[in-house]
Amino acid sequence: MRVLGIDPGLRNMGWGVIDVSGTRLSHVANGICKSSTGDILAERLLLLHGQLAEVIEQYAPETAAVEQTFVNKDGAGTLKLGQARGIAMLVAAQAGLSVGEYAPNAVKKTVVGVGHADKRQVDHMVRMQLPGVQIVGPDSADALAIAICHAHHAQSQNHLDRALARAGA
Repeated sequence: MRVLGIDPGLRNMGWGVIDVSGTRLSHVANGICKSSTGDILAERLLLLHGQLAEVIEQYAPETAAVEQTFVNKDGAGTLKLGQARGIAMLVAAQAGLSVGEYAPNAVKKTVVGVGHADKRQVDHMVRMQLPGVQIVGPDSADALAIAICHAHHAQSQNHLDRALARAGA
């Protein structure tokens, strides 16, 4: 299974692609889709849309995962982040991908083991789980963590589905 993880952001939208084979994870690629603060919001969203569509076309993921938006003190900033998140989900859906959504604390708990881990800890654990990975930046490290989280949750769901099928058979 090939998983695309997306860390939504209006200026920097991190992305990471991993392959999953059983319990083995391997890094495929990671990067950052960028927009400029000087552009009109609609143009920034269009730029992000185009760049992420290119990532999906190039790496052909089978599924995607996006981090959920958390509400902070800056309502306008939260709204803009939500719009970037909407672009991430739209591009994945347009490509026919199922999209998982994970809270930031769930991603950290899955990857680091602690729900309130800092960015350094997330980066370190991503490097541990994907040996030899060259991470482009903190946003792409977060995106890889989201992909890892999705892979673990998908594996758990597959185990549950098989157990339920055996119990019903």
